[in-house]
Amino acid sequence: MDRALNSDPVDTADTEGRQRWRNWIGFWLLGLCNNFAYVVMLSAAHDILQKQESHNTTTPTPAPNGTNIEIRNNSSSRYDCNAVSTAAVLLADILPTLIIKFTAPFYIHKVPYGFRVLVCFITAVVSFLMVSFSSTILMSIFGVVFASISSGLGELSFLSLSVFFNRNVLSGWGSGTGAAGVAGAFLYSAFTQAGLTPQVTLWIMLVVPVILAVSYFFLLVFPSSFPQWRCHEDGHSPSRVVNSHERRPLIEEETDTNEDAEPTREEQGLAFFFLTEDKHIRPLTFTDKIYIMKGLLKFIFPLGLVYFAEYFINQGLLELLYFPDSRLSHAEQYRWYQTLYQVGVFASRTSLVCFKIRKIFLMSLLQCVNAVLLGFAVYYQFLPNPWVVFVIVLYEGLLGGAAYVNTFFFIREETAKHEREFAMAAASVGDSLGIALSAAAALPVHHYFCSL
Repeated sequence: MDRALNSDPVDTADTEGRQRWRNWIGFWLLGLCNNFAYVVMLSAAHDILQKQESHNTTTPTPAPNGTNIEIRNNSSSRYDCNAVSTAAVLLADILPTLIIKFTAPFYIHKVPYGFRVLVCFITAVVSFLMVSFSSTILMSIFGVVFASISSGLGELSFLSLSVFFNRNVLSGWGSGTGAAGVAGAFLYSAFTQAGLTPQVTLWIMLVVPVILAVSYFFLLVFPSSFPQWRCHEDGHSPSRVVNSHERRPLIEEETDTNEDAEPTREEQGLAFFFLTEDKHIRPLTFTDKIYIMKGLLKFIFPLGLVYFAEYFINQGLLELLYFPDSRLSHAEQYRWYQTLYQVGVFASRTSLVCFKIRKIFLMSLLQCVNAVLLGFAVYYQFLPNPWVVFVIVLYEGLLGGAAYVNTFFFIREETAKHEREFAMAAASVGDSLGIALSAAAALPVHHYFCSL
């Protein structure tokens, strides 16, 4: 009898340890699969536009060896330009995400998590199919929009979902999203360079949304009180209306004595609610959420600035950094720029398990320096070869990934427990806003350079 009693704590600890690992791996896979389609669409941006342009703006000219050479209408430019900047693909890839992130935190708690994941799965599948079968730029852009919906809804939902689990799942999510960049950009580059067409490559990648659904529904170990197929309000009717002066601070420093412990059932039930001094709860009002958003600006603004600078580089400048003397073609150079950027993102997003960086603003400024440097490099063309650009974009990815994962880590640490689900969802607008503004800025910059 005593032996049985003594073994119970050990068995419980083993079970909890296995559950933590399952949840960490589950969030890693969710991060990987959620961002995969988004990354692939950006890696394929040059091919998407070039494919459509080849139907409309090129003419086959017989070469001496009997093959055909494409003469592009913009050959008068000193840059090898597509008629449309890859920033157009970026806008399609980010605007739906931005709209979702701006609006969803105020109503998404009414949509059960299970239903959200099904929407992410369906829209990701549709995006791959539409882009692979597209015959016009418009159809390709619509396919990219579906990828954006899937990624935006998924990121917002899974960041909010992380508050129901031990805080180490956030490092799993960050590492997984970084891995998505490496896997998406590298696999697309490798498959196409190996001889597969972009269409066949996108068909192969249909397995990724399936992995996302399996990871969520079959790998994660949810708390018993988790609202999988019901709204958050279930079982949380307000007992009374309280005055605003009774509220605890909506953004506060917390010194939990046992942060590594799994959230209790009471804590899990407090999502989207605030706890008053006499322990009564009621839903957060619109005013409460706006107040929380103001407290999050110190995180949102630096994160948005980092992403503005890096995506201005990625979609506004990198396609113009073409080195004709390299043995790599223009398309191949662009793909490997994207791939090495994602390698940097993966390394820095995984670094959260080793160290944390509180000074997000410093990373913002360093990223702006990168953008200015590469802007001058495009105009004056002083860089000798693509290998120099490879090093710069790797460093760029390190800065961007570190800013992302540390931002959400410190939001979780410095936000009251009962506000974390909303705060994590609301703050995710920062990177998308920066990306959208960068795409808008990159379009006229592309036109300017290509008109030289």
